[in-house]
Amino acid sequence: MQTPSREETLDLWLAQEHDMRARLGKAGSMSLLDVAQLTPQEFFDGIGNGLYPHPPIGELMDFVPIEWTPGRFIFQGTPGPQHYNPLGSVHGGYAATLLDSCMGCAIHTRLNKGQGYTTLDLRISYVRALTNKTGPIRAEGTVVHLGRSTALAEGRIYDADGRLYATGTTTCMILDMNR
Repeated sequence: MQTPSREETLDLWLAQEHDMRARLGKAGSMSLLDVAQLTPQEFFDGIGNGLYPHPPIGELMDFVPIEWTPGRFIFQGTPGPQHYNPLGSVHGGYAATLLDSCMGCAIHTRLNKGQGYTTLDLRISYVRALTNKTGPIRAEGTVVHLGRSTALAEGRIYDADGRLYATGTTTCMILDMNR
C-alpha cells in the first residue's frame, strides 16, 4: 500500500476538519452532573454531532476534535499569528493546551459512566517551533495506564508530513462525579 502524499494528507485533514466544524453546535459547557449521566462515548459523540456544546477553549485556541476511540483522542488545529509569542513563533502554551486536551480526553474515553478526571501533572517536551507556516497539526493522545485513582497518558503533536513538534505526558486523578 502506497503512503499518501502530503497533498493527499492535507486534503483529507482539511476535509475532516471542515466536516467536524459543520457538525459542532454552540460552544459551551455542561454541568458535571449532566456529564456524569453519560458514557464517555455518548458524551464525545454528542459533542461531535452537535447535540452537546463543544468546549469554548477550542474556539479560543482554534482547534477541534477529529477522532476518538477508547484510549485515543485526536484534535486538529492550525497555528496562526494570533498564537505568537514576542519571539516570533507560536507560544508554547498553544502546544501545551492541545496536548493537555488530547491526553485528558483520551483518558476520559476509558472512564466509566459517572467518572471524571483532572490533570495532576503535565510534562511537555518541545521538538521544533510551530509557526503560521506549519499548516494544520494534530495532537494525538493515548492512554498508557488506567488505574482506580490515577491514569497516565502520552501525546504528540505532528504535521501532515509526520514531523514531530512536541510530546507530552500527563498524570490525571480519576474522580467520582456523582458526589
